[in-house]
Amino acid sequence: MIYRFKLVSDEVSNFMREIEIDSENSFLQLRNAILDSVDFSKDELDSFYTCNDSWEREEEITLEDMGETASDRDQWLMEDTSLSELIEDEGQRLVFEFDYLTQRCFFIELKEIIPGRSLVDPLCTMKRGNPPKQTVDLDEFDRQIDTKLAQQVTQDTDLDIENFDSSEFEDEDLSEGFDIMDMN
Repeated sequence: MIYRFKLVSDEVSNFMREIEIDSENSFLQLRNAILDSVDFSKDELDSFYTCNDSWEREEEITLEDMGETASDRDQWLMEDTSLSELIEDEGQRLVFEFDYLTQRCFFIELKEIIPGRSLVDPLCTMKRGNPPKQTVDLDEFDRQIDTKLAQQVTQDTDLDIENFDSSEFEDEDLSEGFDIMDMN
């Protein structure tokens, strides 16, 4: 069975990759196919995360044993975990975090399951746009975050906040409705 994944980035709006891979291939093979498709080095630590429909991270699939897994949780290593162990349904979402320091990632969705076929090696079947840089200068990253926050604040002009003037209230008005216990 073949899985067809679509990758996008929240950093580059016109970036997209499509990867076809056999469902019995490992997460390591998917990782390498992704890195090859965007010309990233394979020297960096990275992880996959399974996600729910809201992109909230669930299970982590690591490149190496980090020794940080709680005893009540399974540890998933890319090399030892086949895609079919954690991915079963079209629409399944993953995050591939390729930059640990800044938590930059690709968003991945299983777009199609193709039964009755198999692949020896993964294929990048579609490339669109340039990927984000693999690593960023941390000072530049901080400036970008500050700029995004400033833009967000200026876009949030729909807030209806009235200035609070504490002189309009007496102390007993502020404590009304609260049971205050005497601690003496």
